[in-house]
Amino acid sequence: MAPSRSRTSAVADPDASMSDAAPEVSRGPDEMEVDETPDYTDSDTNPNTTASSVAGDHVDGRRKRSEASQLRRSIFGKKHDALGSSKEDDSIRRFRYLLGLTDLFRHFIETNPNPKLREIIQEIDRQNEENAAKQKKKGARQGGAATGRARRTEAEEDAELLKDERHGGSAETVFRESPSFIHGTMRDYQVAGLNWLISLHENGISGILADEMGLGKTLQTISFLGYLRYIMDTTGPHLVVVPKSTLDNWRREFAKWTPDVNVLVLQGAKEERNALINDRLIDQKFDVCITSYEMILREKSHLKKFAWEYIIIDEAHRIKNEESSLAQVIRVFNSRNRLLITGTPLQNNLHELWALLNFLLPDVFGDSEAFDQWFSGQDQDQDTVVQQLHKVLRPFLLRRVKADVEKSLLPKKEMNLYIGMSEMQIKWYQKILEKDIDAVNGAGGKRESKTRLLNIVMQLRKCCNHPYLFEGAEPGPPYTTDEHLVFNSGKMVLLDKLLKRMQAQGSRVLIFSQMSRLLDILEDYCVFREYKYCRIDGNTAHEDRIAAIDEYNKPGSEKFIFLLTTRAGGLGINLTTADIVVLFDSDWNPQADLQAMDRAHRIGQTKQVVVYRFVTENAIEEKVLERAAQKLRLDQVVIQQGRAHPAAKGPAGKDELLNMIQHGAEKVFQTKGAVGLGENGSTELNDDDMDAILAKGESRTHELNSKYEKLGLDDLQKFTSESAYEWNGETFGGKKKEIGINWINPAKRERKEQSYSVDKFYREAIYGTSSKAESKPKAPRAPRQVPVHDYQFYPARLKELQERETAFYRKEIGYKIPIADGDEDTLEEREAQRAADQEEIDNAVALTEEEQEEKQKLSTQGFSEWNKRDFQQFINGSAKSGRTNYEGISDEIDSKTPAEIKAYAKVFWQRYTEIGDYQKYLQVIEAGEERRNKTEHQRKMLRKKLSLYRVPLQQMKINYSVSTTNKKVYTEEEDRFLLVLLDKYGIDTEGIYDKIRDEIRESPLFRFDWFFLSRTPIEISRRCTTLLTTIVKEFEDVHPAKNGTSGKGKREPVEDEENDEDSILGLAPAKKKTKNGVKNKALDQVKGTGKGAKGAKGGKAAASGTSSRASSVASVPASKGKGKGKGKK
Repeated sequence: MAPSRSRTSAVADPDASMSDAAPEVSRGPDEMEVDETPDYTDSDTNPNTTASSVAGDHVDGRRKRSEASQLRRSIFGKKHDALGSSKEDDSIRRFRYLLGLTDLFRHFIETNPNPKLREIIQEIDRQNEENAAKQKKKGARQGGAATGRARRTEAEEDAELLKDERHGGSAETVFRESPSFIHGTMRDYQVAGLNWLISLHENGISGILADEMGLGKTLQTISFLGYLRYIMDTTGPHLVVVPKSTLDNWRREFAKWTPDVNVLVLQGAKEERNALINDRLIDQKFDVCITSYEMILREKSHLKKFAWEYIIIDEAHRIKNEESSLAQVIRVFNSRNRLLITGTPLQNNLHELWALLNFLLPDVFGDSEAFDQWFSGQDQDQDTVVQQLHKVLRPFLLRRVKADVEKSLLPKKEMNLYIGMSEMQIKWYQKILEKDIDAVNGAGGKRESKTRLLNIVMQLRKCCNHPYLFEGAEPGPPYTTDEHLVFNSGKMVLLDKLLKRMQAQGSRVLIFSQMSRLLDILEDYCVFREYKYCRIDGNTAHEDRIAAIDEYNKPGSEKFIFLLTTRAGGLGINLTTADIVVLFDSDWNPQADLQAMDRAHRIGQTKQVVVYRFVTENAIEEKVLERAAQKLRLDQVVIQQGRAHPAAKGPAGKDELLNMIQHGAEKVFQTKGAVGLGENGSTELNDDDMDAILAKGESRTHELNSKYEKLGLDDLQKFTSESAYEWNGETFGGKKKEIGINWINPAKRERKEQSYSVDKFYREAIYGTSSKAESKPKAPRAPRQVPVHDYQFYPARLKELQERETAFYRKEIGYKIPIADGDEDTLEEREAQRAADQEEIDNAVALTEEEQEEKQKLSTQGFSEWNKRDFQQFINGSAKSGRTNYEGISDEIDSKTPAEIKAYAKVFWQRYTEIGDYQKYLQVIEAGEERRNKTEHQRKMLRKKLSLYRVPLQQMKINYSVSTTNKKVYTEEEDRFLLVLLDKYGIDTEGIYDKIRDEIRESPLFRFDWFFLSRTPIEISRRCTTLLTTIVKEFEDVHPAKNGTSGKGKREPVEDEENDEDSILGLAPAKKKTKNGVKNKALDQVKGTGKGAKGAKGGKAAASGTSSRASSVASVPASKGKGKGKGKK
């Protein structure tokens, strides 16, 4: 019988319920494609070879390295064991503390299927009942004070004293001022934050430090690690995961506040990381390891070995999606406690908040559905929901804002400045709307694509910023850096005037935009105006980023402007030497804009920070700003005031996008010239214009804030984009349907007469008027022709007639064919081709009446109702269902019946060579047929395999190949279950892997198998693909072995060093002997190469063995026993 997976750590350690399957998540064969540094510590290919090995004594060198590796694994294993026992104590203290706060936590804990957690809860309840009975008994006694005192025995008192000694005393440390181990002075609220973190640690709880950006969360975290080091004598190891842009800042902060802490920054190129890992990481020559999100993914195999005291994640909203690679990998790491740092704990909805709580305390918050249902508020009063969420969040989350705690920091002043568009912007805005006028009017129907609307939104936002963001908009060549950079954009006109004021008053400016290409334009503008500047965007190297920040912040810096992209420059950067922030455009997520503002508005700022947000008036940006204000209000309601909104608005829907696009569009079409700039649409702003814009911006900003400050929980729930139709107390939303398709009428096209007359040009230049055009006979009307596409299969004769008709029309209007572009070497060929084409036009004759009738008749013989989309769906449907399965193809083409598809297919397979690049479409269909044939073959082989056994679920033997065994993390029982369900539902059944996942969760066989229960449909599909390949290979082998054996008797199993290490860590079972051995010469050859087998004496190499967990197959040093060791050649 196959050995079962060890579940010891999962039961004994409820806090690690999300990380017990460490090797499973991290070693999935298709989990992630990352450039991972090889693990030299457990390999016989360690480049740090010993002297004896270099001298030629391979065996002695290998033995020493093997002993060192075993010692290291033993140390890691003991640390994991010690951590496990500590976490069990923490779990009991944690549950007792949480249940003492509110019984709400019982609901979440009881949803966890782990029976160990229920035992802990029952034990706590039993103790509480005993204490309550004792108290009751005391109250029943009569008499003096002595009768009311419970007397303890000596043994009870000794046990309590020992427990206090073990935990360093029961008194909780509380600091009244900055601790002595901090080289500097902490502010009062930062000391309070440190005390809060200490109380979490004392109660075995992980938490979220969610102070507003700029309040010193980094310092509070460093001081807490200092407390663990200097007060609790816990030096580490601690893991700090931060954005790449803040790595150097964290290193500097540690060096500034606690210089004695040994910090390792794990970052750099592959060779540099190798050196850090081999020299410092593996031997744990550090107290705190600081690394980036990317390095967590790349170096997970090394980092997962440690028993971390604390895992700290900065900007923790990066793991708000529990399905992301980072969130899954970081859950694998074993730690005593976890701390999340984020200034934006809630960005979209409560499910993201649950994801953070689940990472912190998976034993408490294990079920997202239970969490969402509990706070849905549908069946109870909203105030009750508010109180429940507040009670649940209070123990884990500390959220303070600058206005409440940092009195020395002046409040920032935010102002939305509304500006119109230049004449060039108006034209481009009209072009964008006219290009997709049907979509803008909402006339596209249900099939209208949201992606199409999103693209329109993006183009309109680019136009609001600067028309030069479009290819071909900037005049040139030659391209010049001139005033046109300014006056062709309303925002640039405003910025130009604003910067002059700011420089005159001695301020320094940060300019944020979402678009890096806009920073290119601003960079040219700074050079043109001779403003000194720095720049950071997503492509800025880490070293250049640090240099730019230091250059801007140094005393006496001449840099006036700092250009940054909102996302790249909004995290972990201190730019308090600036006091003006300009948001050139608004982010969809208001938290990103808040992070950008707080680069300047943070501790150390001595001036009042003023934030100017540019908004294009009567355009899409007004609606983007309104939506951001709504999301910001949601954050205030949920976190900062302890209120709940169960279903925050996610990404904008189609109707909301349409509303945004239509906002102001009609006014744009009715406008000629610049609007909303200076007097009479001037492109220049005088001081009076600027003062008016500032006053108007302040007023409208106050109106917008007042509108959303009044919205409570119920209002936010009911708030939709339809509110945008309310104006002056009247609701216009109902009138939308009456407007119909012609709601927005595109501007009338004006064609300018082109004249190439030199006399006329000078006459117009001198007098400024043009003479009335002479009356000329009307040009002949172009022939009306049928648009012919190759996939519509019109008769070839129709194309010939239409080409003749076109040639005759060109002859009548005197059309001359221009010479084609090309190199000078091909000039003669191009001239000859042009002459031939021109001769064809010159000799063209009109179609006769018979030919006109023939043309009309032929125009009805093609598939005119088939468009490009239908054709592409026909190709995809043929690939998916087969070229003759018309019913299946019709499922792909919703506008065609099977009969229409059959008629089209008949012609297609007769004339497909007439289509351009027909080989490409043919390959798609043939590839689909090949996939179907492969699937059918796999289905037959699977059926054949199962038919060999009476009870496949219990009896089936799976002959694993080496490629599957090296990384296999599933038990044979699980694999058999997957194969039986594949056969039950059918390999190609739609949604099969969702059904298999549901079957796994409902099966009593795997009730306590967390690894199998937590597999996603994607992971299940990968495993099923591997198993099907294994079965097909088994039946296709030329000489299949009976019952999966080689026929030469059983072999001893070969141990796997990597999995052996995992067994020591308590993450995987130790290896057992196997019943079914599979001889594999390729593996023996690999072993021989790795062990220096070429120069060794010996007989047959040790064969590999296959256990129920195929990961037990790998190479290890051969033992000296007969038949297993080295023999003669």
